[in-house]
Amino acid sequence: MPVFRLHTWQGEERIHLAVVACGDRLEETMTMLKSAVLFSAGKLTFHIFAEDSLQPQFEHGIKAWPFSHRSKVEYRIYPITFSVGNPQEWKKLFKPCAAQRLFLPMILKDVDSLLYVDTDVLFLRPVDDVWNLLKLFNSTQLAAMAPEHEIPKIGWYSRFARHPFYGAAGVNSGVMLMNLTRIRNKVFKNSMIPTGLKWDELLYPLYHKYKNYITWGDQDLLNIIFHYNPECLYVFPCQWNYRPDHCMYGSNCRGAEDQGVSVLHGNRGVYHDNKQPAFKAVYEALRDFPFEDNLFQSLYFPLQSSFMKTVHTLCGRLPQVFLKQIEQTMRKVYEKRVLRTG
Repeated sequence: MPVFRLHTWQGEERIHLAVVACGDRLEETMTMLKSAVLFSAGKLTFHIFAEDSLQPQFEHGIKAWPFSHRSKVEYRIYPITFSVGNPQEWKKLFKPCAAQRLFLPMILKDVDSLLYVDTDVLFLRPVDDVWNLLKLFNSTQLAAMAPEHEIPKIGWYSRFARHPFYGAAGVNSGVMLMNLTRIRNKVFKNSMIPTGLKWDELLYPLYHKYKNYITWGDQDLLNIIFHYNPECLYVFPCQWNYRPDHCMYGSNCRGAEDQGVSVLHGNRGVYHDNKQPAFKAVYEALRDFPFEDNLFQSLYFPLQSSFMKTVHTLCGRLPQVFLKQIEQTMRKVYEKRVLRTG
């Protein structure tokens, strides 16, 4: 298993961030990692699961970052592996390789807690703030996700799902906090075996039982698991996993309106087409930002002017929803630098 490292820190808590990338997701994933390192306060460990052809490109991309940012990061690159069942079935479950996330508790045996994100996620505030949600878990909670929809009667799961799902509207797994130690130790209730099953025993029988009924692959399997084990899930609000669904039919994420978007999730391919220009504007601004430039001059002000072109769209009509957290975060980063150099 290829493993590459840059820096290690002894006795210091690190934020562990995992992502799974296959196909044409290199640029998107590197932009996500860039958003994480740009604004983070603490040390980061990236766990990058990638197809063989992408692995050297990830290594080259991270090594090209300036030392001031690279020095905050340790990274490890892993091949795509499925430890139970048929690897080809898992690989084709939804998007290529997406089911890899289900196997992270078994692969990352030495990691206690983990933040998993899809490749199309962008951090608009320090990753540390998302990581701190782990401290809000009670004694039975072992994972955290946001609702799939804020309004159950128009949500996908409540209208179309042919399998059990969590709560009234299901949950979205694009941003998922996991206490891996608790997941590995837990015996999960399920509809197959009355005595319950450990995580590594549960996945393949669950897939076989529901494979003809699931649409969203591994996310559906997670919904089924937490339907039967609702006490295990901490549900965080929509601003931590803000998607086009939160604005394309009118604004329905109150937390983002009040506090701004914390984590942007550009699913439906919106970073790469013209259907949601507000999402695309944030993605391109972060992708194109030169690391060592002034954050306000080279990131915030161009982003602000890009948003002026999106105010005619439903998602762009409230620019502050997208800009509030990123502006606050930049001010903090800027103040720290001024204090350091003053």
